[in-house]
Amino acid sequence: MIREPAETVVREDGSVELPMGILVEAGLAIGARLLAYSDGDGRIVLRREADAVDDLLSGRPL
Repeated sequence: MIREPAETVVREDGSVELPMGILVEAGLAIGARLLAYSDGDGRIVLRREADAVDDLLSGRPL
């Protein structure tokens, strides 16, 4: 698998578009529910909602 970085811009309304290729590479499909949060060190994390909920219910942190 070839990983290529993609550049995006935060728009004035605060939204960001991610190229579909990045989402497909992560195994995500159209309609996938995601949880987005800051990792606290300048990184933004996108996780499948179901994975994040499972971790929280199991006592693991995000």
